[in-house]
Amino acid sequence: MSRVLAADTMPIRSEGDIVGVRQLVRQHGAAAELSLVEQTKLVTAASELARNTLLHGGGGKVEVESVEEDRRRTIRLSFIDSGPGIEDVELALTDGYTTAGGLGLGLGGTRRLAGEFEIDSVPGEGTTVTVRFHTRVRG
Repeated sequence: MSRVLAADTMPIRSEGDIVGVRQLVRQHGAAAELSLVEQTKLVTAASELARNTLLHGGGGKVEVESVEEDRRRTIRLSFIDSGPGIEDVELALTDGYTTAGGLGLGLGGTRRLAGEFEIDSVPGEGTTVTVRFHTRVRG
């Protein structure tokens, strides 16, 4: 049986919202007693995905949920936009691939940071990227 410990939704419409997303997920990570290393991974992934939501998706939102299930706590982040979508998801996940002139490590790097990674994108309709970070409940 799972129990929702906390849930929040935050819009992503500006650079300032990315800072807010980072703060929100850090709070969820600390409350779920993620290790400092896991909190850093969580915040890094959230920052990258929030930036992608803004730059490539034209803005959107993040849904953050902390759940306890079977002696494990999970933080789930879903970044949702209604932008142009991703034509080739596998290519977008390839290190070095970029459409914005960056290093091309964003989605692939985020996938490596998270305990679980899912991407659902429909060209012309938008993209949802969901990541999960897990920790054992102490005691």
